[in-house]
Amino acid sequence: MSGKHIHIEEPGPSELRSPLVQHEMKRAGVWIGMGIAVALVVLLAQPIMLILGALVLTSMMDGGTRLLGRVLPVGRGWRLAIILFAAFAFLAYTFYLTGSSLGAQAQAMRVIVEAQVSRIGGWLQQIGVTTTPGDLKSLAQQAMSSLGRVTAAVGTAVGVVTSGVMMLVLAIFIAVEPKLYERGVAWMLPMGRRTRFYRIADRMAWTLRRLMFGRIVGMTVEGVGTWLLLWAGGVPMAALLGILTGLFAFLPNIGSIISGVLIVLVGFSAGSDTGLYAFGVYLAVQIIDGYLIVPMVAKRATDLAPALVLGAQILFGALFGILGLFLADPIVAMLKVYLEERSKALEAEREGSSLIEVAPGRP
Repeated sequence: MSGKHIHIEEPGPSELRSPLVQHEMKRAGVWIGMGIAVALVVLLAQPIMLILGALVLTSMMDGGTRLLGRVLPVGRGWRLAIILFAAFAFLAYTFYLTGSSLGAQAQAMRVIVEAQVSRIGGWLQQIGVTTTPGDLKSLAQQAMSSLGRVTAAVGTAVGVVTSGVMMLVLAIFIAVEPKLYERGVAWMLPMGRRTRFYRIADRMAWTLRRLMFGRIVGMTVEGVGTWLLLWAGGVPMAALLGILTGLFAFLPNIGSIISGVLIVLVGFSAGSDTGLYAFGVYLAVQIIDGYLIVPMVAKRATDLAPALVLGAQILFGALFGILGLFLADPIVAMLKVYLEERSKALEAEREGSSLIEVAPGRP
C-alpha cells in the first residue's frame, strides 16, 4: 500500500463551484467587459458626443432659468419657455437683418484669405523657404480632415443641422425637469452610493453652469468688442469678423488663434496700417477677456490649466472630431469634479478608519 501512488481528484474547468474557477472567471469577465466597453465607445462615439453636447446645452438653459427666477417669480416651465423664446427671437432677428450681407461678406472673406495665403507663400519663396501656397492649403485641409471619425457624420450641412436639432430637443427635454433624469440614473445605483452620486451630480451641474456663463460672457465681449473696434478703424467685414470671433471664443486657446489669423489676414488686405490696427484690436480684446472675464468667472468655477485644456482639445478633436473639440473643456471640467469628489470621499474613509483604530486604545 505504501508504494502505490494515490490519485486525488481535483476540480477541473467544468466544475463551476470551484473557488479557483470562479476567481478566474471573474478576472476574465472583467477583461471582456473592458474590451466591450472600449468597442462600444468607438462604435457609439457620435451618440455619446451628442448626449454630452445636449447636457452642455441643458446647463446653459438651466443657468438662464435659475437667473430669471431671481427676478421673475413664475414656474420653471414658464421661465424656460421665456429663455428659449428670447434666444430664438434674437437669432432670427440677427439673421434676418444681416443674413444677406453676412453671406456676401463670407464669400468675399474666402477670396481675401486665399489671396493672403498666396501672398504669404510667395514671400516665403522669396526668402528661400520652399513652401508653396498649395502646400499651405493642403496643410489646412489635412488638419481639418484629421479631426476623427465623428467629423464625417456631422461634416455636411445636413449632418450639422440634424445633430444640432437632436441636441437641442434632448437638451430641452432634460431642462424641463432635470431632477427626474437625475433620480432615474441614481435608481440604477446601489442605495449606499446614491447620496454620493447626488452630491457629484450637483457639483458637476454647478460647475457647468458657471463655465458656460463665463463662456457666454466671453463670447459676447469678444464678438461685440471686436466688431465695434474693427468698424471704428475701418477694417473690412467688421461685423462678420466680430461674429466669427464670438463663436470661436467658445473654444479656449484654439478659437482665439483661428479668429486672430482671420482678423490679421483681412486687416492687412486693406493695407499695412489697417493690418497693424486689426492686430492691436485682437490683442486688446484677448487681454481683456483673458485677464478680466475668464479669471472672474470661468477660472473660479473650474481652475483648469491652459495646457491641460489645449491637450484635451487636441486629444478629443483627434478621437471624436468637431464635437469632441467643442466639448473638450466641459468634459475635462466634469472629470475634474468627479476626481476631486472621489478624492474627498477616500480621504474621509481613511480618516474614519484611523479614528476607529485609535479609539479602543484610549484610556
